[in-house]
Amino acid sequence: MTPSDLGWTFDTVASTYEKLRPSYVRELYQAIFDYIPITMSSKVLEIGIGGGQATLPVLQTGCTLTAVEYGIHFSELCREKFRDYPGFSVVTGKFEDVALEKEAYNLCYSASAFHWVPEEIGYPKVFSLLKSGGAFARFANHPYRDKGKPALSEEMDQIYAAYYYKFYNREPMTPSEYSEEQARNRALTAAKYGFTNIQYALFQRTRTFSAKEYIALLGTYSDHIAMEDGIRTKFYTAIEDAINRHGGTITIYDTLDLQLARKP
Repeated sequence: MTPSDLGWTFDTVASTYEKLRPSYVRELYQAIFDYIPITMSSKVLEIGIGGGQATLPVLQTGCTLTAVEYGIHFSELCREKFRDYPGFSVVTGKFEDVALEKEAYNLCYSASAFHWVPEEIGYPKVFSLLKSGGAFARFANHPYRDKGKPALSEEMDQIYAAYYYKFYNREPMTPSEYSEEQARNRALTAAKYGFTNIQYALFQRTRTFSAKEYIALLGTYSDHIAMEDGIRTKFYTAIEDAINRHGGTITIYDTLDLQLARKP
């Protein structure tokens, strides 16, 4: 099983995902709106809406927003969540497969979802959907473990090696914090497909969880959902016990990256 096989998993925990996955910082949206002003006359496409974590600030501009979402449960959840916005609609299906109007959108954007779309399909399709002068915004959240508790991180590495990496028959890897170089390289990908005026930015924040809250959050990650039930239960119990022995909380250091590109 590879990461590309796991896109189905999120829809099985749609309600929990919507509650526990984080939204995005105000400064990130401001950077998008500075790059491409969005008004009531704008048409916007969101690729992979999930639980709608990245939707409200865009809807509040008064634009017409169409979301594409593979998951049936996520689609239903978001139709209800944003029912008070008449310009909002959801198309259920894979972005690669759904038929959308060409050269129709002022902004196409995707939050923590575009990595599920094959690059050689996703970028050309976005390019074809945008009006001339329109923008593509790709952004994501990259969590990193508690920097203030190295002993906890070391113990969690051991737990991951014993359960997660053993289950997937992979060599253990030490987590690393998302870097500016990674953000820059991701941004430059758009240049291969005809986009110009490429920009990127990074934003930081922290989130603190109790042991039980953190286990619930792990239950929204595709590769964790796909683990065999018995192994996953032991894995989660070991992590929860470790957090409780190290003060009862874990602080996650988030790096949010934003890539912007324009269709000439």
